[in-house]
Amino acid sequence: MNYILFDDDTRNSLKPLSFTRPISELRIGILTIKEKWERYLDSSCSYMTVDYLQKKYPTIVKESNLLINAKILPNKEITKAITLLKPNEILIIGNTVIAANIEDINLFDFARTENYTNVEYNEDFVSVENTYDIFSLNDQEIKNDFALLTEGRKSMQLSSSVNTIGKYPIFLEEGAKAEFCTLNTNNGPIYIGKDAEIMEGVLVRGPLAMCEHSELKMGAKVYGATTLGPYCKCGGEINNVVFTGYSNKGHDGFLGNAVIGEWCNLGADTNNSNLKNTYDHVKLWNYSTERFSKTGLQFCGLIMGDHSKCGINTMINTGTVIGVGCNIYGSDFPRNFVPSFSWGGASGYKEHLLNQFFKTADAVMKRRSKELDLVEQEILSQVFNDTSKYRNF
Repeated sequence: MNYILFDDDTRNSLKPLSFTRPISELRIGILTIKEKWERYLDSSCSYMTVDYLQKKYPTIVKESNLLINAKILPNKEITKAITLLKPNEILIIGNTVIAANIEDINLFDFARTENYTNVEYNEDFVSVENTYDIFSLNDQEIKNDFALLTEGRKSMQLSSSVNTIGKYPIFLEEGAKAEFCTLNTNNGPIYIGKDAEIMEGVLVRGPLAMCEHSELKMGAKVYGATTLGPYCKCGGEINNVVFTGYSNKGHDGFLGNAVIGEWCNLGADTNNSNLKNTYDHVKLWNYSTERFSKTGLQFCGLIMGDHSKCGINTMINTGTVIGVGCNIYGSDFPRNFVPSFSWGGASGYKEHLLNQFFKTADAVMKRRSKELDLVEQEILSQVFNDTSKYRNF
């Protein structure tokens, strides 16, 4: 069977993170959604997403294809139900199409369910519907992914200099380092990926996930349900944050209840508020409704798209959404919704010119031996054009 993870209209509510990737490339827990499905299915998966992303994230089509909604987080029960689908059957929960077994994917229309034989599914399932779900669900997903990655395996030896306390396990992959730090696993496990490092004086309360080559810098304080994607470097105080990958918060400052895309950099002493002074629930910009929408959350900090940066001493307000390719600086709070490719801060914005952006992005990526190739430039150019209507400076 050939597995394809398809994006539905939920991708609009997952912007700015989904501007530059399919839903299944979102990281939550230790793994991306695609990586989770590949482990549950014991098979590779491809993508069905918007046209401008398909060159980087292609669809692989075969005679028999099983399409799975990319926003669904897998478990054993739903995986079994999906794999038992017969040709031209679809699995539906309420108004949500979970999966479809179909030969010709060009004829597949998840809005026209009457064309297929519906199979009801009545078990619980978890899906990523909004950007803030990523940090809200991260606690349980770290635990789930930890079990997936470590079952039947033996951890590398933890240094005797590390102070440990707690009931959950700690797992070190090959090349992982941790010295003279304190690791508390009373609330969840700690996963230290290949060649990742926890430096001296770091205080951690799990659950924590560190992907390959990530770093926690000296004296960092990390509270639970935090994920550092590949090659991320983080310091200061961090609470319930998901770093997608290749992003840095290298210095002091607080970041809480947040999701940071790839190739971002938070300047020294950047702080975000994750709680309103009134203790009211937080509203957050939603690209689907194109307005600020209720989250139902009392704690909600920052959502930042790929390739965005902020200068030293940046103050970020509760419930702030910063788009792709932004450069934020200044001595006061920037607005709660910063459109993609904005340059400036509270004193005003101008458009971040695309050629100037490409020059910076290329320099940043080369530091990690990556290249801003033509495919990446085409994707970012499309995002630039699609978001121009928001840049009314």
